[in-house]
Amino acid sequence: MAQGQLIGQGRKKKILPNINQPETPVSSMADLLMLLLRVAEKAANVARVCRQEALLFQLLVQEKTGLDKNKKFVKDFKTLADVVIQEMIRHDVGAQFPEMIDHIHGEESNKFENGLGESVIVTVCGTEEETASLLATVLDGDLIAAALLARAIHQDATHILTGTDTVPGDLHIPLRPSELGIWIDPIDATSQYIEGREQGAEEGHLCPSGLQCALVLIGVYLRATGEPVMGVINQPFCQKHQTGWKGKHFWGVSWEGFGACSVPRPKARPAETPGLSVVLSSSEKQAVKEALAPLCGPDRLMYASGAGYKILCVILGLADVYVLSEGSTFKWDSCGPHALLRALGGGMVDLKKCLSASGDRVGRRHGQEELTYHQPHTESSGADRWANQGGLVAYLDCQTLSTVIKELKGKF
Repeated sequence: MAQGQLIGQGRKKKILPNINQPETPVSSMADLLMLLLRVAEKAANVARVCRQEALLFQLLVQEKTGLDKNKKFVKDFKTLADVVIQEMIRHDVGAQFPEMIDHIHGEESNKFENGLGESVIVTVCGTEEETASLLATVLDGDLIAAALLARAIHQDATHILTGTDTVPGDLHIPLRPSELGIWIDPIDATSQYIEGREQGAEEGHLCPSGLQCALVLIGVYLRATGEPVMGVINQPFCQKHQTGWKGKHFWGVSWEGFGACSVPRPKARPAETPGLSVVLSSSEKQAVKEALAPLCGPDRLMYASGAGYKILCVILGLADVYVLSEGSTFKWDSCGPHALLRALGGGMVDLKKCLSASGDRVGRRHGQEELTYHQPHTESSGADRWANQGGLVAYLDCQTLSTVIKELKGKF
C-alpha cells in the first residue's frame, strides 16, 4: 500500500506529550496503528483458514439467540471465527498496551457452545498448544481443526505488514493508552461470510453482496468524549487468485485537525455526471428510497450488504453517501470506518438527530449529531445498548450531507 496521505491545509503537526504526566504516552500513534494493522491481518488469515477447511467451517456456526440477536435478520449467526478473532485482537493489543485491556470491546461474547451442549469460554492461551487444546473442546475434539486455528491465532505478528511505506512514521499525537478504547467487529457481514458467494465487481463499482463485503473492523476512540481517532479496515476477500483469496487493508487517523489516511480523498465527480450516488441496505424503508431517488442519477441508487462495507464504499468514492434509517448497526460496525471518514474530511451522523436539528446545525462537521462511542443506551439491554439507534448517514462532503437531510425531512 502506498504511503498514507496527510489530509488538510497545513494541519500536519508534531505535538509533544506533557512530560509532567507520569504515564508513558503513545509518542507515535504509528506504534498502535501498526499493531492494529498486524492483528487485523492475522484476523483476516483466521477468516480465510476457516473458509478453506470445509470440515472446520461446518463446525463454526451457531445461531445467536436472546438479547445478543440482531433483530434485523431472521437468522443471525455467531461463528467461532468471530470469537477467536475478537479474543486474539484483545490478547495482542492488551499484551503491548496493558492500560487498554479493560477497554477493548467487541461484538461477540466469548462463550461458545459445542455440539455436546458444553459451554466453553474462548480465550487465547500462552502457547499455541494450549490454545489448540482449548479450541478442541469447542470443536468436539477435532484436533486437526483446532491446530489449524491455533496456528493462525499465534502467528508472529512482527512479520506481517513490515513494509516501510505502510504507515507514516510521524503520527506524533499526545494520546495515551489510558485515554483510549477500542471497538472490534471481528467479521462484519457475517451472513455474507457464511454464505461464501464469490461475487465480483467491475472496477469503480461496488460489490452488492458476497465475500467481498465481509470485513474486519477495528476502531479506536477517546474514552472521555467518544470521538473516533483511529480506524483499521481489513478486507480478507478482496481478490481471488489461483493461490487463493488475497486481502487489502485501509487505515485512518483523525485528531484535533490532524488527518492521515491510506486512502486518497476521492476526486470530485465530473460536472457532466448527474446526481448523487447513494448506497442503501436492500431492506431500507420504501419511503427513504423514494425520497432519495430524485437526487440520484441513473442507476446511482445502489444496494450492498454489510454496514462496514457500505461505509467503505463512501470512503473509496464508490458512493457519495450511505443512509440507514434503522437502528440496526452498532458501535463496533461504525467506529473504525468513522475514523477514516473523519481523516478524509467527512464524518458519520445520527440521522434522527439531523432530521430534528435546526437548519444551521445540519452538516456542520463534528457537530452534536456526530456518532460517539463511549456511552451505552442505559434504557436498552443486550446488544441494543450499543446500537446506533437513530440510524446514520456516512458522508465525505458536508454539502452532500445537507442535501440528503433536506430531502429526507418529513418523509418518514
